[in-house]
Amino acid sequence: MKQIILAGLLLLSLLSGSAGLVTTLGDQVILEGRSITVPCHYDPQYIPNVKYWCQGRMKDFCTKLAQTVNQHKESAQKVSIADDPTQLVFTVTINDLKEADSGWYWCGVEVGGIWQADDATSLHISVVHGLSVVNNVVSGEEGGAVKIQCQYSERYRESQKKWCRSGDWSSCMVTDAEGHFQSKSMQITDDKSREFTVTLRNLEKKDQGWYWCAVGQEQEPVRVEVTSRTTTPSSHQALLATVAINTGLDKRYALQSPNNWLIPLLICGVFFLLVSAFLVARRWMKHYRKTLLLKEAGKMEPSLAVPLNREVEWNNTTVVFLSSPDQKVHMLS
Repeated sequence: MKQIILAGLLLLSLLSGSAGLVTTLGDQVILEGRSITVPCHYDPQYIPNVKYWCQGRMKDFCTKLAQTVNQHKESAQKVSIADDPTQLVFTVTINDLKEADSGWYWCGVEVGGIWQADDATSLHISVVHGLSVVNNVVSGEEGGAVKIQCQYSERYRESQKKWCRSGDWSSCMVTDAEGHFQSKSMQITDDKSREFTVTLRNLEKKDQGWYWCAVGQEQEPVRVEVTSRTTTPSSHQALLATVAINTGLDKRYALQSPNNWLIPLLICGVFFLLVSAFLVARRWMKHYRKTLLLKEAGKMEPSLAVPLNREVEWNNTTVVFLSSPDQKVHMLS
């Protein structure tokens, strides 16, 4: 009885695990021949643990295709795994997918111990053959161009690629044996690496509408929208505007340039010095003349002296002052 209970508890713990500590993408649909990279996020406590990628419907019975230790060289060519502890994520890359690769896969972390199951999460990958486009709606301006990227699976590598107006199969443009088509308004280029590119040139309003990327029996719809051309000034007007702007900027920077203020400042400085020198010279000349007159007046005092005891009739006397310093003062009676 104890053995049955013990087995039941062990089974319960294995089934429960540590759910929620490992997460990844949702289900994926991939074109045949392409690759896929799946990020698997884990809890910090799992940094030192071994991570792995396995295939199978049930986690406990899945087949390990890659793990972060002891990777096999043969599996590394098809499946590779890399752990980045700083980002708490390990990534798995599967190359050259085939339809047989479709199925359930698991991002797993080895927990260890018989009482605790590995922590893992699953996703379903469907590998299909067919056709897809990078953008189902593209837009271009009148007179311009747009590019449409159409991706196809490996089995259509050598098939003819087509670009058709929706509802009119007679309008289809088909690539030649080299994978090319060229006309005045469009071009198709197939690089033989599971993608062909359609380029529409010199767009007109009539080019707007629905189209098909087609290969074999596969078609993928694409909506082409053509917008009105943006009105721009004529080249002559644009040139005049540019010249006017540049001239205005030149004047602005010329006025703001320190070198252009230097000459006026120098002129003002020289003028100030000249005016100051003139005022000083004028004041000095006035002082000199005043001093000279005082000296002359001192020389004249003896000749003007009159004895006190002499009676002079001043009413009939005239004093004459001559402007020349050599001349003497004469009194006329």
